[in-house]
Amino acid sequence: MTTNTASVSNRLPAPQHEQPTPPDGPTPSGTRQGADLPAAERGRTSIAEVVVAKVAGRAARDIPGVHDMGGGISRTIGVVRDRVPGGRPNVARGVKVEVGERQAAIDLDLVVEYGVPITEVAQDVRENVVTAVERITGLEVVEVNIAVNDVRLPDDQGEASADTRVE
Repeated sequence: MTTNTASVSNRLPAPQHEQPTPPDGPTPSGTRQGADLPAAERGRTSIAEVVVAKVAGRAARDIPGVHDMGGGISRTIGVVRDRVPGGRPNVARGVKVEVGERQAAIDLDLVVEYGVPITEVAQDVRENVVTAVERITGLEVVEVNIAVNDVRLPDDQGEASADTRVE
């Protein structure tokens, strides 16, 4: 029986000797940089938390049954801010986010209309927020936590009731 050592050695990869490359010189084979990359892969994109908060706030407010967002104090400040000339409504009120490189976690504080099924509104808000944030930012939404802080009653117009029990 004869062993063919040439066939065994032909199957092994030839040893490669790496030579240092100058910093501005060509890159090692197999890696691409700069002009060799497609335009879409040249650089990084970072998305600020305020961007995700605005997208999530807008998506949550689009759901029927959501009256407002935020806790009592933030809503009060928001009303005052909205009345100041030149003031803009804060769509991120009631939204807290954590943003990583590829993922986001979102917390929402809601005020819902009286009579709507709260669990259904929460589910619709969660689905709309996840869809909007993932579509617009490209981030994966890992969770959307919803706290319903208040319910807007039909007679919560800020007007005193004409029919009071006490004089």
